[in-house]
Amino acid sequence: MNQRVLTGITTTGTPHLGNYVGAIRPAIAASHSPGQDSFFFLADLHALIKCSEPQKINDSTREIAATWLALGLDVDKTVFYRQSDVPEISELCWVLNCMAAKGLMNRAHAYKSAVAANLEDKQDPDFGVTMGLYGYPVLMAADILMFGAHKVPVGKDQIQHVEMARDIAQRFNHHFGEVFTLPEVVVDDKVAVLQGLDGRKMSKSYGNTIPLFLPPKKLQKSINKIKTNLLEPGEPKDPETSTVFQIWQAFASEQQTQDMRTAFADGIAWGEAKKQLGTLINEQVAEARDQYEALMADPVQIEQALQQGAEKARTYSRKLLAEVKHAVGIKPLI
Repeated sequence: MNQRVLTGITTTGTPHLGNYVGAIRPAIAASHSPGQDSFFFLADLHALIKCSEPQKINDSTREIAATWLALGLDVDKTVFYRQSDVPEISELCWVLNCMAAKGLMNRAHAYKSAVAANLEDKQDPDFGVTMGLYGYPVLMAADILMFGAHKVPVGKDQIQHVEMARDIAQRFNHHFGEVFTLPEVVVDDKVAVLQGLDGRKMSKSYGNTIPLFLPPKKLQKSINKIKTNLLEPGEPKDPETSTVFQIWQAFASEQQTQDMRTAFADGIAWGEAKKQLGTLINEQVAEARDQYEALMADPVQIEQALQQGAEKARTYSRKLLAEVKHAVGIKPLI
């Protein structure tokens, strides 16, 4: 049996360089591996937890889907779907809610962070906390368990959620029999986590991102905003503390990386380093950007790909949900 690998992308923003380097590029590359079945989904139900702007969620869905398709995702060899197009996920979520211990949910990082922030502000501990935020790990468990994922690649901040999915699955299997595959976390320390314009992790939450498919001039303008120190041209610069170099390394070949390291030692001007970075990234994304712009102008093509993927996904989800319902006693009387 092939290994099933599942990755979700929340539809709350425009894909940026960090998304590309940290998630999209390695996921598409891995999808070509023999013996692997890849499931990629747009987590639009998860988006409702943190976003109450309908147009933003819809726009983000379109942008993210177009990005994956433009970058060469083979929808014939993978399962690429929108979470909300697979209603079995929501139904499974309720069943899992009935197995998830409240104490387990109380320990979820997102909920604990919200409570801590409220206490710091002298608010009620649960001020502004919705059941969507509180139950987020259960919906994520449904996403994972529905498709029997063996491996779930995540960042370190998401490890707990996969472990919680495993805990919920084990409890269900103990009560009702071996229905669910127990997922394993995959954290690839070799995958770069890009720094943003301000030197912190590139994230929509920080507002420090560089969108992936900006036109060349806007891309360069955005790169020029990367925070640097006050070292003058001719003064040696430390590549290990430089956001410019860190992003360069994520896109460059080994030889290009070594050349830029030498240039830093020789005191390359920040303006020149940023100019070369813009050129390097533009060369790599130009062809995909053309594909992206064509797809954005043709939403019918994007929707067709998502509907095709949803039907493929439901061939798995219908079967699994039927097994779950039968296991818990929700079945015909004759």
